[in-house]
Amino acid sequence: MSVLLNFAMFPTDKGASVSAYVGKVIEMIRESGVSYRLNPMGTTIETKDMSEALEIVNKAYEILEPHADRIYSTINIDARKGDPGRLEGKIESVERKIGKVNK
Repeated sequence: MSVLLNFAMFPTDKGASVSAYVGKVIEMIRESGVSYRLNPMGTTIETKDMSEALEIVNKAYEILEPHADRIYSTINIDARKGDPGRLEGKIESVERKIGKVNK
């Protein structure tokens, strides 16, 4: 199975720049060993099952919760039976049809 989960999570009460808090979450994701891609509006992870994906989200919340009175989150999930590698594979599929896209 492959679960792609794109999410954004950040404190809303820390001013205009929250990159220091987002950075703490990205460090946790990097250390977890799951495949991920940071993008301007969030982070996409690929895991082997739903419980692993949701565990990453829960850990992100646990990192931010002590530092904020309010935390905003958005989550999109695409779960599919089959082989992993869709984090890159979905982009490659489009590129085979239209050529290179900006990453």
